[in-house]
Amino acid sequence: MATTSLLQPPTPSNPHHTLTLSQRAAGFFESQQSSFTLPYPLSLLSNTESQEKWATYESLFLACLRTSDNDAAYLCLEELTDRFGRQNERVMALQGLYKEAMAGSQGELEEVLRGYDEILKEDPTVFSIRKRRAALLRSMGKVSESVQELVRLLDVSPTDAETWAELADMYVQQGLYEQAVYCLEEVLVVMPNAWNMHARLGEVFYLASQRQEGGDQLKGLSESMRRFCRSIELCDDYLRGYYGLKLTTGSLLLTLEGAAKPQKSSSDPVTGDLAPPSIESVRKLNQAATAKLGEIIRRVGSGEKGWDGYNEAEIKAARELLEKGAQKIER
Repeated sequence: MATTSLLQPPTPSNPHHTLTLSQRAAGFFESQQSSFTLPYPLSLLSNTESQEKWATYESLFLACLRTSDNDAAYLCLEELTDRFGRQNERVMALQGLYKEAMAGSQGELEEVLRGYDEILKEDPTVFSIRKRRAALLRSMGKVSESVQELVRLLDVSPTDAETWAELADMYVQQGLYEQAVYCLEEVLVVMPNAWNMHARLGEVFYLASQRQEGGDQLKGLSESMRRFCRSIELCDDYLRGYYGLKLTTGSLLLTLEGAAKPQKSSSDPVTGDLAPPSIESVRKLNQAATAKLGEIIRRVGSGEKGWDGYNEAEIKAARELLEKGAQKIER
């Protein structure tokens, strides 16, 4: 059994990996059962304690929970609880997550929420429970309360990139793009080389530009393009980065070519605004994004080694984007 694959936590964007991981739970459980035990103190020499082992249990727990293999998830949770204790913060959060998954009604979710409140009443510094509480409030449709919980959490832990990213996502959900931009910029202060966060910021700038007109729209699209460029600079094969770059440069070309008058070609030192890109540079970036998307789609489609980690839905979206661009050229 390949332990490395078991150590990769499941993600919502990769259901195939999650299903494969959960299907390997039974084999992993069997591998942990030893039919031969040495007498003490020789048994100490065969101790299987390792960080990888417990990381695997947690990954399997999350995967089994997502695939509704509740019995296997419970076994993983019991092993983690026996090893680290019920008062361990991470175990408490996993127990809460399990209860949320098992809840069959709004009333049962409210009961889980009250359980979180009881824990925080005794110790308000249990950040893992505060995060679970915010996530549960969001899933229950109590968005404003969830936002307030995250803001309070950031007041005491302003360098928590995960919380900033979650808050940004909630602001985007509400259409509050300016606040979302602020949150994502805080994420990048903590994690300046997170290419996915640069791309996410590019997405938010692009969404905001769809509500804008004139110079504001041009400024938003230009900033979006720069963020996508930074994301692919940090990760050369990042599909979402190239997809966003293709989309943004396409909109920028239409905006620049349709402008009634030439745009300024220099930056503004007073406001800090950068000059909009030239049509030629935008066109070159659009062509580069088109070529790279085509390469990724081709290599993934042919099953080349090392190109199997892409999400199928994203590959499909990229293919449709290229086909849409090709249709425009034909017309």
